Amino acid sequence: MEYPPELDIISILGPTASGKTSLAVALAHLLGTEIISADSRQVYRRMDLGTGKDLDDYIINGHAVPYHLIDTEEPGTKYNLYRYQHDFFETLGDMRSRGLRPVVCGGTGLYLESIIRSYNISHVPQNPALRAELEGQSLEALTALLAELKARSGQAMHNTTDVDTAKRAIRAIEIETYNLEHGASERNCPTLRNITFGLSLDREVRRQRITERLHQRLENGMVAEVQNLLDEGIPAEDLIYYGLEYKFLTLHCTGQLSYDDMVQQLETAIHQFAKRQMTWFRGMERRGCPIHWIDAMLPTDDKLAIIEQTLKAL
Repeated sequence: MEYPPELDIISILGPTASGKTSLAVALAHLLGTEIISADSRQVYRRMDLGTGKDLDDYIINGHAVPYHLIDTEEPGTKYNLYRYQHDFFETLGDMRSRGLRPVVCGGTGLYLESIIRSYNISHVPQNPALRAELEGQSLEALTALLAELKARSGQAMHNTTDVDTAKRAIRAIEIETYNLEHGASERNCPTLRNITFGLSLDREVRRQRITERLHQRLENGMVAEVQNLLDEGIPAEDLIYYGLEYKFLTLHCTGQLSYDDMVQQLETAIHQFAKRQMTWFRGMERRGCPIHWIDAMLPTDDKLAIIEQTLKAL
């Protein structure tokens, strides 16, 4: 298989537990290229099981497929879309200098869409005075304030991850307040020629895969992974900020949730997250990003054959 000369990137997306990483690695291996991750949490070192890095998947027949934007940041730091774009285009430039074009793989829809649809993102500094003013307010009150600010700027409250936690809501309010007061200072994001493939799963199959994967990761030491991060001195609130596994496992490790309650609530949260991922991907299509959907249950060779046929038809 050859990388079509008319494309800058090939993207593979799908909900959690859909098998997108293994497909992207197999495709990159065939194309003789490398992978750029589009996952908002896999950038963090020592956060492996909770983020589902599946690094063993990057080895095919003893050959390691190179990957980028994984294990680049220390836990406790705040990585964001602005930094992702910077790192993505820096990595892309390096690959181009070596005559390569990437396979982009991930489940963070906003990160993917920002690259595919050339979002111009503004950098907003922290506002300590505003943060102090908002500290202690309920998530409901913060959500209402964010909705009011977005309405003033003519935006809709479509990104529910903005209000997953009070800290996220405060940061979103900080951004909206800055943009209303100063206007957005935007990075010029270049337009990339792209084709996107998505893995689709029947809802019940997806739920079964998520459940099986969660219990496997718990058996493999996911609780210990979070406890080790806490033992390093990373504040519990910083881990909770990352959401999903790190939120519920931290609550368990700090004695706020029993093990059984943690597993039940976490499983429900991951199911809801996967549903939101699919909602975002469908929204991408409505916003002008065509996705070529492939049945995730097909054997890898069949998926690759579909991709090859689609690429040849360009």
